[in-house]
Amino acid sequence: MRYQLLGKSGLRVSELCLGTMTFGETWGWGASKDESRRQFDLFVERGGNFIDTSVNYTDGTSEEFVGEFLHDAGRSRFVVATKYTLTKPDSTDPNSGGNSRKNMVQSVERSLKRLRTDYLDVYYLHMWDYLTPVEEVMRGLDDLVRAGKVVYVAVSDTPAYIVAEANTLAELRGWSPFIGLQIPYSLLDRAVERDLLPMARHREMAVLPWGLLEAGILTGKFLNKPDAATRLNPDNVKLNDRSQAVVLEVQRIAQETGRSMAQVAINWVRQQPQAQMIPILGARTAEQLADNLAVVDWRLTDEQWQRLDAASQIDLGFPHGFLNGNPYIFGATFSQIDKPRR
Repeated sequence: MRYQLLGKSGLRVSELCLGTMTFGETWGWGASKDESRRQFDLFVERGGNFIDTSVNYTDGTSEEFVGEFLHDAGRSRFVVATKYTLTKPDSTDPNSGGNSRKNMVQSVERSLKRLRTDYLDVYYLHMWDYLTPVEEVMRGLDDLVRAGKVVYVAVSDTPAYIVAEANTLAELRGWSPFIGLQIPYSLLDRAVERDLLPMARHREMAVLPWGLLEAGILTGKFLNKPDAATRLNPDNVKLNDRSQAVVLEVQRIAQETGRSMAQVAINWVRQQPQAQMIPILGARTAEQLADNLAVVDWRLTDEQWQRLDAASQIDLGFPHGFLNGNPYIFGATFSQIDKPRR
């Protein structure tokens, strides 16, 4: 395992992040405590130091497990990230969720207690609520940093225009900016390339993609069972003709390399040049996690990466195609201009 600086910061994190939404069986699926411990120990053994959880994962069980494991392994060596925003589905308290300062403060105290720590290395806003002013969010997060309860702040599942406004405001006011952006990204879901990835690169933010295997579709387990894939993900990715073609290309490259389809799909994301990528790996078993961690041992060739890129390409739409290489912008000298910002 190698390490990277997380976005525009000096924080050193492992090149892969351990996602722990599967830690605990409270939601009727996931890993038992013993299996979660096996995953945690394996990740640490392979050199991982970056752990991702959330205040709501498995109704708090995930944070509790992680807190116990961190306590036994030595808290200070780990970069611990958690999130706030979400409430329990049956909550009748209107302030128990959302991005407000009230929920932020309540949530951070709950997470600190469960994680058995007095500070969080990275604290995410989990999802944008379209209700709370951006200024309230950024000032509230900066107050947590100044109080020593949070070291860095980041953002997840939020529109690009909100993130850009938030970081501009933070820079102008001298507050802590978002250094990382957590988003769904895979060969079968490339919508973030339209605005979120270009924004992250422009703002020098690390990208922490989740959903890399699309609930197993990119591992090939549904190739001969399209109905099962549809039942699993009825409103999201289905094995239509386009996605099946992508999965088959992943399968071909897996056969060429002697690697698993999961590793091929993850490495396509890891090698994405548009922004800094630190994938979040989530697994049900230590065996699945071990296979995923093996991506650090090899890379796709340029030709293999481009084949996958071509098979999964989406239309980025306006303004991308309208602006790129437009002769009316540059005239006849475009090829003579060095382009370090592109």
